[in-house]
Amino acid sequence: MQGCHAVDYTVTNTAGTTTGGARFDSQIGADYSRQTLESATAFIWTIFQQNNAADRKSVEKVSLFIDNMDGVAYASNNEIHVSANYIGGYSGDVKGEITGVLYHEMTHIWQWNGNGQTPGGLIEGIADYVRLKANYAPSHWVQPGEGNKWDQGYDVTARFLDYLDSLRNGFVAELNTKMRSGYNDSYFVDLLGKTVDQLWSEYKAKYGK
Repeated sequence: MQGCHAVDYTVTNTAGTTTGGARFDSQIGADYSRQTLESATAFIWTIFQQNNAADRKSVEKVSLFIDNMDGVAYASNNEIHVSANYIGGYSGDVKGEITGVLYHEMTHIWQWNGNGQTPGGLIEGIADYVRLKANYAPSHWVQPGEGNKWDQGYDVTARFLDYLDSLRNGFVAELNTKMRSGYNDSYFVDLLGKTVDQLWSEYKAKYGK
């Protein structure tokens, strides 16, 4: 956790008068959200094996907004925006769900994206991989081995990355480090000795999918 407090976290509910905004205040709250952002940061640094400040992105402040908007959430310019509409309409453990969403979006704040060259599906897959490793994967996610292509994104790619990490402990951390300056599919060959398509085929075969 060393150095974690160097990042400032703010939470603003701009949708307090809406059903979802009120539910955020009563069932999740700003204090819990701030603690979650801080915990997520420490967890992500661990997953990415970024023990020193020089290994990480330089981020001084992360701002969370609960907004009256469509969709679920997005991260941009060190801001995370979560939909009050989604919170209001979510059936089930909304606190656990939003915790998982925050781990996903916080990953976008910290991960390297290959200077914009990394496939979007891989970016989203890494964010969901972090959510998976933090034990906040929802029950509706695909099972291991499911999906149509390796960079399909989100839960499909997250499951695949989990498999690759089992082949080489720390694989996701090393892949993220490589993406600091650029991106190439050859990174999979560098780290695992096989093409990503070959690895995907073996992954599918392992689970009989």
